[in-house]
Parts: sequence; C-alpha cells; structure tokens
Amino acid sequence: MDKAKELLRASEQVMGILHRRQIDAVVIGAVAMAAHHYVRYTHDLDLGVNADVQSLRTITSDLCEAGFHAELREPDGQDPLGGVIDVTGSFGLLQIVSFADRFPAVIKDALQAASITLCPGGLLKLVPLPQLVALKLYAGGLKSKADLVELLRRNPDADLDEIAETCERYRLHGLDEVLCEITPPLGKK
Repeated sequence: MDKAKELLRASEQVMGILHRRQIDAVVIGAVAMAAHHYVRYTHDLDLGVNADVQSLRTITSDLCEAGFHAELREPDGQDPLGGVIDVTGSFGLLQIVSFADRFPAVIKDALQAASITLCPGGLLKLVPLPQLVALKLYAGGLKSKADLVELLRRNPDADLDEIAETCERYRLHGLDEVLCEITPPLGKK
C-alpha cells in the first residue's frame, strides 16, 4: 500500500475514534489546499477540531489504546491553537489541530458547510474554500500569505464576495492585500 493510501486509511480510523467521542473534524491544511486545486508538498494530513484540552487528552489516550503513537502538545497562553495531537505511524503524520477557545467558529461553520469527502463514503470532510482562506489568514505569516495567493489564483471562479463576508464575520484582515497580489486580478482576463 502506498503512503497516501495508508495515510487516508489511518485518518479514517482516527475519525472513527473522534466520532466515538462525539468530536467532528474537517480536513484542513495542505491536503485541503490540494483538493481546492493548489498542490504543494506535504507529508501529513491535518484535521481541524473544536476540542478542549481534557478532550484532547482523552483522545490521545484512545489513539494510543488503538495502537497509534499519539502525542499531545497542550497550548500555552500565547498559542493561537487550542492544542495539537501528533499521530504517527508507518503512514506518516496526522495532526489533530484544535481551535477550541481560540477560533472555534471557523471549524463549526466549516463542518456545517462541508459537503465534499476525500473518499466516497468516507468520514473525511473537506473544509470549504471560504473557511480555508479564513484559516490561512488566521495563521498569518509570509508562507500563509503565499499559500493564499496561489490558492485563490488557482480558483478563479471562487465566490470572492462569500470569502470576503466570511473573513469579515471572523474579523480577519488581510484579504484585500492578498487579492492585490493576484495577477491578473480574479474575474478579469
């Protein structure tokens, strides 16, 4: 079995463990960007969740009992994330990234709007483009900005009004600056 298939299989198993704890997740990060037409190198799969630290501890324990190697990195006061579980194995790396108590609305909205799964009949739901843009703006930094420029460039039919409204609702700034860097401007040929 190749690494990508092995990672997807492990991710589906992890999703099953999350569901047993009544925690929903959505695929974010580079895999989500690839599904939205911007492929860049990645060696992991990221799942966005809203889970408090105690739930993350429980999930980490459940993952270890299921045979995964799982390590929880708890947040500190300055952390923009609510904790990260690194799940490793022969499949590579899977990260469960919590936005609870930091930016929960984006995950909640992504879960409600998600309509595409990575595999037919699978549990891995793909973050919609507006929430993916919001997550990248939230992350900040030059790499995220570069990712956004390419992501939006490769989605010329994206609903920019919906994306802008989503970012405004989350009080995120910087989308206009990203749009100015796209040549030719979206919607103009």
